[in-house]
Amino acid sequence: MDPYEYLKISRNPDGSITRHLFIPFCPANPDATPVLSKDFPLNPTHNTWLRIFVPNQSSPSTDKKLPVIIFFHGGGFILVSAGTTIFHDFCVKLSADLPAIVLSVEYRLAPEHRLPAAYDDAVDALLWARTQALGPASAVGARADFSRCFLMGGSAGGNIAYHAGLRAMAMDLNPLRIQGLILYQPFFGGKERTESETRMAADPVLSLPVNDLMWELALPEGADRDHEYCNPVVGKTGREAAVAGLPRCLVRGHTGDPLVDRQKEFLRMLESGGVEVVGGIEEGGCHGIELHDAKQAHKLVADIREFIGLAGAGGVNLYDMSE
Repeated sequence: MDPYEYLKISRNPDGSITRHLFIPFCPANPDATPVLSKDFPLNPTHNTWLRIFVPNQSSPSTDKKLPVIIFFHGGGFILVSAGTTIFHDFCVKLSADLPAIVLSVEYRLAPEHRLPAAYDDAVDALLWARTQALGPASAVGARADFSRCFLMGGSAGGNIAYHAGLRAMAMDLNPLRIQGLILYQPFFGGKERTESETRMAADPVLSLPVNDLMWELALPEGADRDHEYCNPVVGKTGREAAVAGLPRCLVRGHTGDPLVDRQKEFLRMLESGGVEVVGGIEEGGCHGIELHDAKQAHKLVADIREFIGLAGAGGVNLYDMSE
């Protein structure tokens, strides 16, 4: 398989890539139901922004505050956007069904902006949320509960959420409080092939050549696949110490994903470091299944609802998105 042809990209002499595939984009809609959405600038220097999703539901519990989920989309660090239709629609479902306020981050893409650019953008999102928590007026509404904030992402977004969680431990974010990480099929790698990568080398969703190319384009120049951005378990003893202060983590994977062995290693590393971990590896599936399988998306949202303590939660009133 030619990974460039599969991804519909071509490499340019200056190291950038041209993205040839048309990927549907959905504009924000501050008047939509069941969820309102609006874009806010994050770091104008980097042309980053946030898409904020707020449930538009009625509830007798008018004083109820909602948890805040900071969401990082997938795409192998090199493709798509917070406004890509599949991620917009997923965030709408997430916001409506939990319910919760979702802040979806438009981070910089590689190879034009190699890692750690996306992690730096994640920190910008944390600091933006902290500013909102300090108030007095918040762009996400007065009823956002910033003391119940969660970092979430799938695939490359799961990798970003993890590294954002590590960075958050060294930051004073009060009154913002990170209560947990939600990582589904997080995108990790390493120099030595795992059994699942080798066995599913020709996987139709994430083949080994595609996997290799994404890491080649995303990692810092000259870095190998055992760089800490890629391989979270390299130097295992040190990594266990590094994760010791992380909040509880919901981690989900599937046996049909070539990255499943990486995710199992990651789970073991978190547990060895004393992190409270829930979730685990499910049979079947494929990489990114929650984006095209409604049943899996529903199950993921149900797991998240339980993880953040919203089982049985009802709807909420309209938020003011006019700020």
